[in-house]
Parts: sequence; structure tokens; C-alpha cells
Amino acid sequence: MASGSSFPNLATDYSKMQVAYFINQYPKVSHSFIRREIIELENQGVEVARFSIRRDGIDIVDAGDRDELAKTIYLAEVGKLRILLMTLQTAISSPLRWIQALHCAIRMGLHSHMGLMKHVLYLVEACVLLNLLKRRGIRHVHAHFGTNPASVVLLAHKLSGLSYSFTVHGPEEFDKPEALSLGEKIRHAGFVVAISSFGRSQLFRWCDHEHWQKIKVVHCGLDAEFLQAPAMPVPDNQRLVCVGRLCEQKGQLLLIEAIRALTLDLHQVELVLAGDGPMRADIEKLTASYGLRDRVRITGWISGKQVLEEIAASRALVLPSFAEGLPVVLMEACALRRPVVTTYIAGIPELVQHGKTGWLVPAGSAGQLVDALRELLETAPEVLDSMGEQAYARVASQHDIRNECAKLKNLFQSALEGA
Repeated sequence: MASGSSFPNLATDYSKMQVAYFINQYPKVSHSFIRREIIELENQGVEVARFSIRRDGIDIVDAGDRDELAKTIYLAEVGKLRILLMTLQTAISSPLRWIQALHCAIRMGLHSHMGLMKHVLYLVEACVLLNLLKRRGIRHVHAHFGTNPASVVLLAHKLSGLSYSFTVHGPEEFDKPEALSLGEKIRHAGFVVAISSFGRSQLFRWCDHEHWQKIKVVHCGLDAEFLQAPAMPVPDNQRLVCVGRLCEQKGQLLLIEAIRALTLDLHQVELVLAGDGPMRADIEKLTASYGLRDRVRITGWISGKQVLEEIAASRALVLPSFAEGLPVVLMEACALRRPVVTTYIAGIPELVQHGKTGWLVPAGSAGQLVDALRELLETAPEVLDSMGEQAYARVASQHDIRNECAKLKNLFQSALEGA
């Protein structure tokens, strides 16, 4: 079993660059963008080992996700005895680093809403991850999300000097940056990825100016499935689709209010809510109270292919979010040449142009959401087709997975050279 001491000075063959990806739960219904990123990196010659803490509790319905499931190593499935041995050996082989990492875990835990014991568990997970990485000679790990995955890789760095980086998506990281020790995670990282210029600006707020240069914008990308899909005209119907987890931040309750107002105007509007989540019961209750059961359909969790079919069958995508990073589903709708109705928040205005590729409304404004949806429903399909073409051109220029992964590959190479 590998020791817990510093990483060996391995020669790096950049023709076979090797990195690890670490995500709390992978694969996951809402994380298809991570899968696309990993696969494109492999297409560009990077060997990517997948590590996750645990499996998602929801049944995997997407064929691509099922393939990823078989390629992913789960820390929680290593076995209790091996976890104990890996933790002990790491502590014994490098006691000073162990004490420093434990001190870091305690300090983060005392400032965190997650608590002290959770961060001690992160330290154990870091020991397991570190041993698994060393067995494979992997010298750099990239975490998605600045939450607990970034905590684990930071502690692995404290234990060994392991080179790491992470991608911040938001909005959770921006809601509680101090509780997440975001500044410390940035300080020790080889580099940090923000998915929008807005996201980068928020990270600037929580780290010293000397670390600003390591924060890079790399957009979530779309592959050929989207960017080479044949153009489909906007259907001449009154159907809208909202794709996303049914939760507070996505604003679906406000959307139900807007749909009710439109039906009172005698619009024959239909709404498809593609997804599931903790607020489903609340949404169903409000829908029933307004007599909208025949106008609103909730699909539950569906595959990526089914999501595309729902978007293509609709007049537009609506996402009245209260908090976001930069939603991937907006990129997908633009690639399918559908205009979008969404909110002026976070990184969204960097993609969606009001009056050109869709409508932007103030978050939380039911009245302005109704006005935008009414204008959408009364706009001729050929005008919507023109907006859809502009949306496609914009997303193709900003979110091509090949270009974004080429940026990532260069960042990984620089990190490995400096490891």
C-alpha cells in the first residue's frame, strides 16, 4: 500500500497526461456537463481517472451515465478495514503533515455549517483518495464544485503536497464562501476554474489579489450532439418547457403563478417541468389549487435524450431562477435554436442577450415574467426561428467543448509542470 508521504518525483509524459477527477456524487442526472468534459479531455489525449465519494441514490437512466458508473471508483466502497488502514498508514508515515491536515480540518469545521465531525470525515476521505491516487501515479486531481470535494482535495494537498485544482459553479459557493473556507482552497490550488466572468469576480472577492491570476474562466461546453444537430424550426404551439431540479432557487413556483395569469388572459399555454426534486409536492399543490393540472406536466427524472426532445417540442425554454451559476440547460436550449426566457442574474447575461436570443427579466418579478411570456407567445414562429439562430451562433462561439477542454488541458499541463 502506498505511503502517506510526499508524492514521488515522477517523470511526466505529456503525450499521456494523467489527471484525476473528484466529485461528491458521479455520475448524476444533473452533471452531464462533467461527463462531456471528461470525455472530451480523453479525446484530446488526457487520461482521466474518475473518483467519487458515493453513488447517486437515484436510478441512472442515461446510457452515457451508466458507462461512467462502471469507470468510477467510489471511496465509500473501498471497505471499512482498508479505509482504517489507509488512514493509519498516512498518519504514521507522515505525522507532521497529518497534524497539519488535522488542524486544517478542525479549523474549517469550526467555521462551517457542516460541523467539525464532517470535516474529520473529509480528512479520512482525503487519506483514502491519496492512497488510490498514488497507486496509479496520479499527481494532479481536479474537483468539481468548491464545496466538500474541494475540501477533500485541499486536505489531500495538506497531507502530501498533491497538486489540485477545482471548478466553482455557484450559487452555493457564493452564498457561504467563508463557511466553505473558499479563500484557503483558492490559496493552495494550482488553479481555479470559474464558469463565467461573473463567477470569477465573486472568487476575486474571497482571495488576496496575488491569487487572482490563478482564477481562469473555462466555460461548460457542448459537444457535437448539440452543436452539429440539425436545425429544427420552432413549433407553432403554446408549449413552454422548464428544465431543472424542482427546488427553491429555480423559481418554479413563480412560474406557476405566471402560467395562471396567462390562462386568465385566455392563452392556451402548456408547461412541461422536466425534472424532480424536493419542491415537487409544493408545485403540485399550487398547480391543483389554481386548476392547472391539465396545463402543467411534471416529467420526473428523464434521460438527457428525453430532455432534448422536450426542448425541441417546445416554443421556448423558461428558467426563472433566483440564484444560479450559468445553467447548462440554457446552453442546450440555445444549441437547439430555441429562445429562452430567464433572469438577469449571475453569468446568464453573458450568454443570453435580451431581445436577440430571448428575454431577460428581473428575478422574482412575477409581473415582468408574465409580460415576457406573453410577448413570447404572441411572437410569430419565424421571428422566434431568427432568435434561435442567433442563440445558436452565440453558444457555438462561447461553449464549444473542444475549445474549453483545450484550455483545461493547458492548465493541467502547467499544474503538473509546477507540481
